[in-house]
Formats: sequence, structure tokens, C-alpha cells
Amino acid sequence: MLLLGIDIGTSSIKVSVVEASTARALASAQYPETEAPIISKQAGWAEQEPESWWNYFRMAMKQLNAKGKFKMKDIGAIGIAYQMHGLVIVDKQRKVLRPSIIWCDGRAVELGNKAFEALGEEYCLKHFLNSPGNFTASKLAWVKENEPEIFRRTDKMMLPGDYLALQLTGEISTSASSLSEGILWNFQSESPARGIMDYFGFNDTLLPPVKPVFSIHGNLTRAVADDLGLSPGIPVSYKAGDQPNNALSLNVLEPGELAATAGTSGVIYAVSGEATYDPQSRVNSFAHVNHASKQKRIGVLLCINGTGIMNRWVKENMSEDSSYAQMNHMAASIPLGCEGLFVLPFGNGAERMLGNQMPGAAFSGLQTTIHTRAHIFRGVQEGIACAFRYGLDIMRENGLQPSVIRAGRANMFLSDLFTELFVNFTGAPVELYQNDGSVGAAIGAGIGAGIFRSPSEAFQNFKPISLTEPKKNRQVYEALYDSWRNLLQKSLQ
Repeated sequence: MLLLGIDIGTSSIKVSVVEASTARALASAQYPETEAPIISKQAGWAEQEPESWWNYFRMAMKQLNAKGKFKMKDIGAIGIAYQMHGLVIVDKQRKVLRPSIIWCDGRAVELGNKAFEALGEEYCLKHFLNSPGNFTASKLAWVKENEPEIFRRTDKMMLPGDYLALQLTGEISTSASSLSEGILWNFQSESPARGIMDYFGFNDTLLPPVKPVFSIHGNLTRAVADDLGLSPGIPVSYKAGDQPNNALSLNVLEPGELAATAGTSGVIYAVSGEATYDPQSRVNSFAHVNHASKQKRIGVLLCINGTGIMNRWVKENMSEDSSYAQMNHMAASIPLGCEGLFVLPFGNGAERMLGNQMPGAAFSGLQTTIHTRAHIFRGVQEGIACAFRYGLDIMRENGLQPSVIRAGRANMFLSDLFTELFVNFTGAPVELYQNDGSVGAAIGAGIGAGIFRSPSEAFQNFKPISLTEPKKNRQVYEALYDSWRNLLQKSLQ
């Protein structure tokens, strides 16, 4: 039995086929080769066309099939991971009404803040575990206020993964995990969040039917099956946001376990057995993939918008002729501290851990007589590692004390230098695994379809490929971090 996993990223769509008996990937493909565009009509806005995700998926599937490493007809279940917090709206004919307002779009911050104040901070944190902030519900409220004709025609609101499942099956569904990431789930009643729906003036019919993450969300239509070379009727049996899915792919399912990613954005994701929240909503709590009313599993998420995208910006504007591996090699030649150069990597929208402020990216201490491209490359990696430390300290304030963090050897964790900086600035050991979001989605599909009897069966052969531990004497890292944090605090005043 084969399993298909789909990962709707901001930069590309990746697909993988996994052999269920070994939980190992047989083949993977992604499209486009260059990073997908983000539409930004105004500063702080970020949109993508949902139809482009579908087209990218179809192109990735063609590339996957061309590898000839498996038979498409042997695929028995499909799982979907997707970029979180995005808003997709369709009319009664299931036609997309406008581009998706994606996760890093900052236009709805003030609407969310007003809802937080109007509903009451204590009420929001107790029932939603978050401020409405800049999440999906507030984005839909922005459409209602600024594009009333489009809102009037809206029949259903969805997350990006719900949209792709609709294209595959013709059916729309959601889950407690998906609704919670939009601040549309009430953890007291374990039901859709009536309070915020009423406040924003949303009708109940806007929400799709709620199903468990691991369940049948629809079956592949014959037309789509014929187009892709798959068997009609196979189930879409798993849908989850990219960060809960990344945690699943790293076998992070139980209280006290933590996962990290450093892709376009940077994330630390911890699992709690209680409905916990940060009083200032700097880190956010959502229903994890295995959350249930009788067994709470809350994913506490620290998100830093400007990590890999900051590294990409430097590459495109200062080193287009160099690969990331060459940039990492040059960065490693520079001493710790970059001879006085500091970088704040916050140029990608409102940062929740900074109270939804947008300080922008900044270089400080730059000396044209001594600093080179290599200093900038290292400074960016040090700045990103310091941003992770800043966020992890917030999580520690909320009682989460990591003994080890699991991460996939991908994106910025491909850099040995960045891994070393992350470990020594945060003080947390890191286990690296050969994981992947699309592979995680395929494994989730196997769990949802009952091909695996339990997650423990799916991960029985799961082992780390490396362990990096903090240095015993980290005083120089602590001193550098203190200087970096002081610089950040000044920028926020």
C-alpha cells in the first residue's frame, strides 16, 4: 500500500509517495522550482491565488509520476499539510471569490485587537486560548468590512488545505485543529466559537462541517483521478496545518515534546496536555492533530515570520550567484559576533511574539571598512538564532521547559553553522531527523485511513540522524544575545 502526502507551502507545493510498510518515501517532487510569488498590493499585505496551488500540485504530480519509481494506482490514501491561517472563500458554485489572504498578511491586526478588547481579554484567552489578532477570523472580518459585495457572495470560508481537498473530492470539511488556528474554536465547549462569530457577524453556515483530523474528508472524484492517474474513490484521510503536521512528522504528539522548523518562517511547536495560553498572546495555542475533548493535546506555537525568507532576501539581493551551501561556507569563516554586526530579521509582516508590531529588518553596527558579504551571511543566521531564543524564553515563561527539540534536516537546519548557533543561543539540544512535511502528511493519511493502527506503529522505525548539544561554556553566546535583545527593545520603543 502506498500513501500520497501533499504539502502546500508558501514557496512551492511538494508531494511524496510513502511505502506504508516502512513509512519511507519512495519518491518526491515539488513545483515550482523557483519560489512561488506572493502578491503584495500594499505594505504588510500578502496574498496568493488558490488556483495556483492546484496548478502547482498537478505539475508536481506529473513530475512525481515521471520518476517511474511506483505505480500511481497503488496509492490508497491522501494526506494534506498546508500553510496555516490563510483565508480562502468560495461562493455556492465553489468558485474562489478572491486571492487567499495568507499567514503573513498583516492587514487585519487592528480588527483582531478591537475584537480582543470588545469580547474581553479574559474571555478570549479562556475560550479561544488566543487573541483574535491577525488570524483567519479577523481576515474574514476585513473582507466583510472592506469588500462587502464579495462577502455577501461568500458561501464557505476555508483554510488552504480545505481548498485543495475540495478540488480533489468535491467536498468541504474542516476540523477543530483547523478552526482553532483561525480563532474559530471554543475550547470550553469544544465547538465552533459562537462568541467571535457573533461579534464579527458571521453566519454559522460559513463554516464547513467539522471532522476529526484523522478521518475521511472526502473521496477522490473520477475526473480528478483520471487526470492524475490515480484510482477514483481513494480517501483524503488527513488534513493539518503545516506546523501541527511537522510535529506529527517528528513524532511530537505527547505533552513535553517539542518540534522546530526554520523554513520561510521559523517555528517552535510544543505539545501541552492542558488548555494553556500566553496572557499576551505572543505565542499561540491551537488544537493539535490528536486533540480530543477528553484528552486535550494543545500545540503551543511560536512563529517568527522573518527567518528563511530573510536568508533568501540576502541571497537574492547580495549573493544571487552563490548557493546556500556557499553562503553557509562563507558565513562559517567569520568569527562569532560578526565583528560587531547585528541583524534583526523582522521584515516579513507583523510579528506575534513582538505584540504584532512590525519593526522591520535592520542591520546595526555595519562598518564598510571591515564587513563583507560573509559577515552579512553570518549576521543573518545569528540574528535568526537570537530571534528563536527570544521566542523560546516566552515559552519558558509559560512553563514549557525543553529537554530536547526535534527538527528535520531541511531548510536552515541544513546549515551546520545555523544548527550550532540555534543550539548555543537557545541552550536546547537539537535532534535532527530525515523528515519532510509531505512525508508527514502521507503518514497522517495512513493513520486516518486505518492503514496504521496507531501513530506508534507508524513511527516504530523513527530514529534521529544527529544530536547537537550546547557547549558547556556559553557565556559569549549569552553576552551576544543580551546585546541583540537590547537592540531589539530599542527598535520597539
